[in-house]
Amino acid sequence: MNELVQVNMHEAKSQLSQLAERVWHGDKVVIAKAGKPYLDLLPHVDTPRARKPGRLKGKIRMSADFDKTPEDIIDGFEGSL
Repeated sequence: MNELVQVNMHEAKSQLSQLAERVWHGDKVVIAKAGKPYLDLLPHVDTPRARKPGRLKGKIRMSADFDKTPEDIIDGFEGSL
């Protein structure tokens, strides 16, 4: 599709569902006020929430039988071979 559609406020109010569907299918919808572009109708985009350092503090524990990683394995990861 990818059409540019311009509608006035009254048309936008009465055709909102159809205009929203067009936006989701790739059309650009501009809502005009007094014949001039006023705003763009855009699909919602989720924004990831900022991660908060330390929010799991005290909630993770190491098992008592957890073995220390051997030095040769650590050296392999750090490039000391």
